Amino acid sequence: MKILLLAHSFNSLTQRLWVELSERGHDVTCEFDVNDSVTIQAVELARPDLIIAPFLKRAIPETVWKNHLCLVVHPGPEGDAGPAALDWAILEGKETWGVTVLQAEAEMDAGPVWATRSFPLRPASKSSLYRNEVADAAVSAVLEAIGNLATGPKGRPKAVTWKPAMKQADRAIDWAVDDTATVLRNIRSADGTPGVLDRIQGREVYLHDAHAAEGLSGEPGTLLARRGGAVARATRDGAVWIGHLRAREPHALKLPTARVVDTSGLAEAPGTHDIWYDERHGVGFLHFPFVNGAMSTEQCQRLTEAFAAAATRPTKVICLMGGPDFWSNGIHLGTIEAAASPAEESWRNINAMNDLCRAIVTCTSHLTIAAMQGNAGAGGVFMALAADLVLARDGVVLNPHYKGMGNLFGSEYWTYLLPRRCGEDKARQVVEARLPMGTNEAERLGLIDSHFGASVAEFRSLVEAMAEAHAADPTLEERLLAKRLARAADEAAKPLDAYRAEELEHMKLNFYGFDPSYHVARYNFIHKVPKSRTPLYLARHRRK
Repeated sequence: MKILLLAHSFNSLTQRLWVELSERGHDVTCEFDVNDSVTIQAVELARPDLIIAPFLKRAIPETVWKNHLCLVVHPGPEGDAGPAALDWAILEGKETWGVTVLQAEAEMDAGPVWATRSFPLRPASKSSLYRNEVADAAVSAVLEAIGNLATGPKGRPKAVTWKPAMKQADRAIDWAVDDTATVLRNIRSADGTPGVLDRIQGREVYLHDAHAAEGLSGEPGTLLARRGGAVARATRDGAVWIGHLRAREPHALKLPTARVVDTSGLAEAPGTHDIWYDERHGVGFLHFPFVNGAMSTEQCQRLTEAFAAAATRPTKVICLMGGPDFWSNGIHLGTIEAAASPAEESWRNINAMNDLCRAIVTCTSHLTIAAMQGNAGAGGVFMALAADLVLARDGVVLNPHYKGMGNLFGSEYWTYLLPRRCGEDKARQVVEARLPMGTNEAERLGLIDSHFGASVAEFRSLVEAMAEAHAADPTLEERLLAKRLARAADEAAKPLDAYRAEELEHMKLNFYGFDPSYHVARYNFIHKVPKSRTPLYLARHRRK
C-alpha cells in the first residue's frame, strides 16, 4: 500500500511509524506540512492509498481530506480534542490516557474513530510518555486501522471535549502554595517543550527536567543545594531538583541549571545524578540516562571514569544501560552551540566520545553488553557497537548515520566497528541511508545481536537475567581469552589509533574547514528552525 506520512517534522513518532510500516511492506513516503500548496502538491505526486498524520500543528487542507482518506493520530482518548492533549492529562493528574486514530474532517479531532488504545499514565515528562507509551499505542492503533480499511471506521465519538492550547498561566508555579507533586506535574506537562516560565534570581527562565529532592526542605521558592548541574528548589512540603533551564532571551539554549544561575552559595547535596552503578550476581550495571541522550564533553569524561571503575570490580560482565528514553545520541550539540568556540568544543566533545568508545573496545577483562532501552542516533549507535553484545528493546529506533547533521563524517571508531559487524558493503549502506532503522532491520544487518521486550521494565528484566547467565557461564573465561586474542589480532592488523586519526582528519574539516554546513545544521537543529522543504530521502514521491 502507498502511504503518505504528513507531518510537521520527522519527530520520534513519525520515525517510528515510518519504520513499522516499512517493515510490513508498505511503500512509505513523507512530506512536511509546510503550507497548503506544498501538501496538495505532495498528494498529487504521491497518489497515496492512505494518508497518515502522526504529528501536525495545523489542519489538513480541505481539498485533501475530502478526496483522500486521512487518518490523524491524536495523543488522547476517544472524545478528547485539542492541540495540548498530553499536556492537560499530565497537569490534571490523569491516571490513564490513550491514543485515538480518527478520520480528518472539518471539525478538528472529531471525525470517525478508526482505532483507540489506552495505557496507565505513569509520573513522567511529556516527552518521555510521548516517546514510549504514546508511540507504542499509536503504532498498535494505526496498524489496527489499516487492517480495518475494508470495513470502515468504528463510528463517531459520543461526545467531543475540546481543550485549548495550554498557556504558561495554566501551569505557572506558586512556590508558596504548591506542593512537590503539583510542581512536578506542572514542569512535566511542559517538558521538553516549551518548559514552565518562572523567575530565578531575578531572571526569567523556563524550567525543565524536574525530579523530587528527597530529604530537602526550606522556605518555599528558595534555592537549597546543588548536585552536578542540577539545583534543588524548595516547595511547600519539600523540594525538587531542576536539571535544566532555558533563559527567556533571544536564541537562549536549554542548559544545565548550574550554567544558567549562580550556584556559588549552594552546598553540594546527595540526590539526582545522571550516572550510577549497581552490581549483583557477578554483573555491573552502568546507567547513564542523559537528557535527550546528548553526551557533553564533561559527561563523556565522567562516564569513561565510571566505566574504568566498573572494570576494576570483581565481576565478569559489565552491562551499559543508557537510560529508559535514550541509549545515546552522541555529542551534545547544545553545549557545543553554547560554547565560546563551537568548533573547539566540537573537537573536545568528539575526542571525549572517542576516549569512552576506546575504553569499551579495549576492555578485555569483562564481557561488555550494550542494553539499548531507548532510541539511539549518530555516535550513540556506534558507541553501542563497541560492546561485545548489543541488545535492543522492541520498538527502539536507531539512526546510525551522521550526514543529516551537515554531512558530518563521524568518528567513535565507526570505520572499525561497523564493518566488523556488517561487512564493508552493508556498512556503507548504513551510513549513507540517512533513514531511521527498526530493530528487525538492525538485527538483519548485524548492528544488534537481539531485540526483545515490549516495555522498558520487561526489557530490563530480560537483560538482567541474560547478563547474569553470561556471568555464570563456565565457558566465560575461554570467551574472554578469545576476546583478548581477537583484539590483539585486530590491533596488529590496524591500530585503533589509525582508525581514530583517519576519522578525525575528516571531522577536522567538518569543524574547522571552509564548508560551514555542520555549523548551520547544528544551529538550525538546536534552535528548532523549521525546514522549508522535505529532504528527498524522505519525500520519495519527489524524486522523479
